[in-house]
Amino acid sequence: MPEGHTIHRYARDQTQLLAGRALRVSSPQGRFADDADRVDGATLESVMGYGKHLFYEWSTGEVGHVHLGLFGKYRVQETDRSPEPIGAVRMRLQTEPDDSRDTYVTVDLSGPTACSIDPPSVRAEILARLGPDPIRRGSKPDRMIARVTRSSRGIGDLLMDQSIVCGVGNVYRAEALFVTGIHPLRPGTDCDVAELEALWATVQGMLRQGVKHGRIITVSREDLGVAPNVRIPRGEATYAYKRDRCLRCGDEIRRIEIANRTCYYCPTDQPF
Repeated sequence: MPEGHTIHRYARDQTQLLAGRALRVSSPQGRFADDADRVDGATLESVMGYGKHLFYEWSTGEVGHVHLGLFGKYRVQETDRSPEPIGAVRMRLQTEPDDSRDTYVTVDLSGPTACSIDPPSVRAEILARLGPDPIRRGSKPDRMIARVTRSSRGIGDLLMDQSIVCGVGNVYRAEALFVTGIHPLRPGTDCDVAELEALWATVQGMLRQGVKHGRIITVSREDLGVAPNVRIPRGEATYAYKRDRCLRCGDEIRRIEIANRTCYYCPTDQPF
């Protein structure tokens, strides 16, 4: 499942490509056809990312909602003619050639968990169920901290709960806990405010870095010994996630199941 930085990249890129233009909206697969008809020909005003959700603002006053889930993915094409759909395309957003661009821009969505056109009240209901999103400008950790410090659940479980904090997936969970030296099984009630503020700042920095680079890079170049102009290989871009040995101390990385996902930690740098 994409983590929060990917969702915000999609929102930024699709806003640049599509916002302010009247779009052809269709459902080649057919499952989104009725909703597509409601906004076909309308102007897309903006695309907003929040946690792992995308919201599309339409000139009709309605709001599109997409949650990619485990299998959802986008395919973006810029072509001289309208391309044939590849696979089961749930939603197609397409511009036609005009004075600003002489090509078709096509954004195809396949396999999402959720894809709908709703009144704004539905978006408000979804946002009310979610915790703060560290990527968003002006976001604060207060609600996250209040809920964590009242819970006996492990912090590794709490970080994956989107009602507590948005956008953190399995990779960022392992990496943020490693950097802040917190064992993933430590109960929320045993975490003090200063630790949680540091954890929030770490998650925020990692997610924003992910938006900037379009990939997860949590390790510092100093710790990895990589020069500024050298691309960090994918398998070397994390401290603990899917590593056999801790990058800092050399201890064996341990693996435990938390919230149905494998969590990675170093017993030396993250004592319980």
